[in-house]
Amino acid sequence: MEQQYIDLYKQHHKSIKGHSAAVMNDSRDGAFELFEKLGFPTPRLENYKYSDLKEPLSIDYGLNINRVTIPVNPYEVFKCDVPGINSFLFFVVNDAFYPVNEPNNKTLPKGVIIGSLKEIATTHPELLKDYYGKLSTTKNDGLVAFNGAFAQDGFFMFVPKGVILDKPVQLINIMRSDVDFMANSHNLIILEEGAHAQLLVCDHTMDDVRFLSNRVTEVFVGENASYEHYKLENTHTKTTNLSTLLIDQKASSSVLTNVITLHNGVTRNSIEIDLDGEHCETLLCGMVIADQNQQVDNFTYIMHNKPNCHSNELFKYVLDDNSKGGFTGKILVAKDAQKTSAFQINKNILLKKTAKMSTKPQLEIYADDVKCSHGATIGQLDETAKFYMQSRGIPEAEAKLLLMFAFTGDVIDNIRILALQDRIKLLVEKRLRGELSKCEGCIICQ
Repeated sequence: MEQQYIDLYKQHHKSIKGHSAAVMNDSRDGAFELFEKLGFPTPRLENYKYSDLKEPLSIDYGLNINRVTIPVNPYEVFKCDVPGINSFLFFVVNDAFYPVNEPNNKTLPKGVIIGSLKEIATTHPELLKDYYGKLSTTKNDGLVAFNGAFAQDGFFMFVPKGVILDKPVQLINIMRSDVDFMANSHNLIILEEGAHAQLLVCDHTMDDVRFLSNRVTEVFVGENASYEHYKLENTHTKTTNLSTLLIDQKASSSVLTNVITLHNGVTRNSIEIDLDGEHCETLLCGMVIADQNQQVDNFTYIMHNKPNCHSNELFKYVLDDNSKGGFTGKILVAKDAQKTSAFQINKNILLKKTAKMSTKPQLEIYADDVKCSHGATIGQLDETAKFYMQSRGIPEAEAKLLLMFAFTGDVIDNIRILALQDRIKLLVEKRLRGELSKCEGCIICQ
């Protein structure tokens, strides 16, 4: 599987670099050499134990290394129907930032820069040189290395010291192609000291072909800054979504991450958070609703490197039919990270015997003055509660739905954008009823 991409890079590396930026190219050859050594990950690797990517990675995908313009204006075909979301709206089509912005984006606060990673790396290289690749190049991961070799563009957001974005930034990833297609993009998000921002990332597909997206996102949260990262996947069953989110937190910073998968084909989310200053707080949540033959694997790693930090992690899965779920959650407490509190829970409901869930919570503690716990449960709906509801006149199907909705409630409650929270509740309800949770206002999703 790897050889076709190795040959492609060796033959076209000049073109790949020529259609990107110098800052991104500085580490490109090194990333390629690492990919050539590692190859694509397999379930034989401990961190990919629950991700079998052999079949989707064996497809002969097209790549747009010469940056041919995609004939679609997302601002014309995408109409977000989240009432009152009032966001700064941006698009990445396949793996290229769409250059035309809506008028609403002109009201960004002074000093905030949002746009194409490639273009900003060219016009403002000083903003990227201390950040780009700082987290990703240290990862001994074949998918991250592959992204470093082939990604030519992506999304960039810079929020300067003390600036507070009063409304969320919405990034829509749209996959569009007439043939089976692979997209590799790199996102870089920087919040300086005391800044605040909310980012909502939505993944959508436009055509009935095989898609594979391999996206790496690096996030740097400065001292006393706060950042919220929401990711909503609502694609089709021919889509493979490989996402790596790397977050670095400085002292007294606060991060909320909420990753929700409502409809997909094969999904692998890797989330790694470094708490690199005292008094950091991080809340990591996730939810999966899957049926048919869908597969979702979430790998998380929270590293407590400094004292007096707090982390809380919650992931929930509802699996039906022949779907497969995987969860690996690691928490590391370093030797000097005293007064750490870290809690992790993974709860799962299997609606049919044919559904499969694998879970592996882990604690690795080297400090002696800590409060840490982890746990996991796999089961079915509470038959006693369902019987009680039926005895009160609630039909069985509705009782089952209410129990599932209540099960997912605490993950949804950790969405702090109220308009998004209300919309997610509706989408989850539709999904639990067996309906495809499409965005009603989006022409792409019709």
